[in-house]
Amino acid sequence: MQEIMAMANNSKYLFITGGVVSSLGKGITAASIGCLLKARGLRIRMLKIDPYLNVDPGTMNPYQHGEVYVTDDGAETDLDLGHYERFTGQATSRHSNITAGRVYWEVLQKERRGDYLGGTVQMIPHITDHVKSAIRELVSQDVDVILCEIGGTVGDIEGLIFLEAIRQIGLEEGTDNVMYVHLTYVPYIAAAGEIKTKPTQQSVAKLREIGIVPDALICRTEKKLTDSIRRKLSLFCNVPANAVIEESDVRRTIYEVPLMLSEQGMDELILVHFRLARPSAHLERWRKMVSRIHHPSGSVRIGVVGKYSELQDAYKSIYEAIAHGGIAHDVRTEIVKIAAEDVEKGRAEDVFGKIDGVLVPGGFGHRGIEGKIQAVRYARENNIPFLGICLGLQCAVIEFARNVCGLKDANSTEMDPQTPHPVVSLMEEQKRIRNLGGTMRLGAWPCDLRSDTIAINAYGTEHIRERHRHRYEVNNEYRSLLEQKGMVMAGVNPDADLVEIIELPTHPWFLATQFHPEFKSRPLEPHPLFRDFIGAALKHATEKDQ
Repeated sequence: MQEIMAMANNSKYLFITGGVVSSLGKGITAASIGCLLKARGLRIRMLKIDPYLNVDPGTMNPYQHGEVYVTDDGAETDLDLGHYERFTGQATSRHSNITAGRVYWEVLQKERRGDYLGGTVQMIPHITDHVKSAIRELVSQDVDVILCEIGGTVGDIEGLIFLEAIRQIGLEEGTDNVMYVHLTYVPYIAAAGEIKTKPTQQSVAKLREIGIVPDALICRTEKKLTDSIRRKLSLFCNVPANAVIEESDVRRTIYEVPLMLSEQGMDELILVHFRLARPSAHLERWRKMVSRIHHPSGSVRIGVVGKYSELQDAYKSIYEAIAHGGIAHDVRTEIVKIAAEDVEKGRAEDVFGKIDGVLVPGGFGHRGIEGKIQAVRYARENNIPFLGICLGLQCAVIEFARNVCGLKDANSTEMDPQTPHPVVSLMEEQKRIRNLGGTMRLGAWPCDLRSDTIAINAYGTEHIRERHRHRYEVNNEYRSLLEQKGMVMAGVNPDADLVEIIELPTHPWFLATQFHPEFKSRPLEPHPLFRDFIGAALKHATEKDQ
């Protein structure tokens, strides 16, 4: 079969579906495939389709959804877009995430305008056409492959229309231009001592009922797949044996997954299927990065004082950015999850003496707020490196106002609308807003850095752009008092004169940001603030040991 390069205007489509159970890691798998294709020199775009009826995840509870990831252009999106950016090093946008809610909303708006000329609006073709149009928005002359992850599990009623849409794309674009990859679970039954393939068979059968025949199977498994199991999956699922890929649990880091897939030829399968040229994969930097994770020269313990400390996904990008900072210094970062409410009740006092850095992340609402403020005070008074993010900055300002400036009842108007000292208050532009969805200050905004600060030393430049997601800001009426008492406004938005970064120069390393630096951190390019925060924590740990 002669290999040819993709036509400049003929993007390929790779669809990733999931079966058997949820939480298999489709996002990490999709991101890993994107990483491999980028390593092969291909130009890609990535898209996540979520079947829920929310227009976007911006108003969803972290207990149900996890973190809300924010793009440069101000879209509140699924957390899997964070995986896409971290694994591929490529920015996503509002076109990289669509939901059922958004699709139905836009179709109904078109119906209200009369765009359908009085026709009956139906699931097929109107909804499916709209889904296909959203997918094809990523097609351009500089894109070789579009990777599209379908959220949920095959068989979920809310996801059927999306599977129908990608089936139609397969029909319209032809088999050489469309590839279906199915991620499935192959359980090990300990009582029987056997690996069971039946759940995967049933999942693939359900997919084939819809009209989609997978071209490759990626099997999440706790036990290695034997040759006989691979042959069985190949026979009953109608997938070539070399396209049955094992994806077992990784030992230490999710960044091993691209290497695991590459060793089994996943990227080669894709290139052959699409009849694309097959240059060597450039994974040297990735392998070196994974090796550094496996062979650290030391360790640091970072206490994350949060409202959702028991939820791994609520602070997904925070945890990853901390790990990236550790990679930069060849150290393992141990994250100590501290519930803010436990701090309030005095149940976490002994923990603080065992950590090397304190991080207070973003969030909303008053629950646990006093615990976060107490954590800030402990870090400030005991010279422990501190990094505050979004609400973490606001807590740092409140704590400083109360305990250094002498404003006993200082607070945020979010927590106490009647506070006599609103050192943090609702942004002026937010006061007229009633709808909660998509109305915060979102996306990348400029920030000018002050000379001779931790921030400018970290970034190495005076002008930066970082991503935001908030409604409240430092009240400028209190800036002069805060500065008189020693707080430095190290970064300010040049257009609105809003405080973006605060520092305490008398402290070894104390910095907080109104923006979310974690959204721009990558394993190959750790964010400068997380890099230097972990460096300061490492120095603190060394001095403590001495």
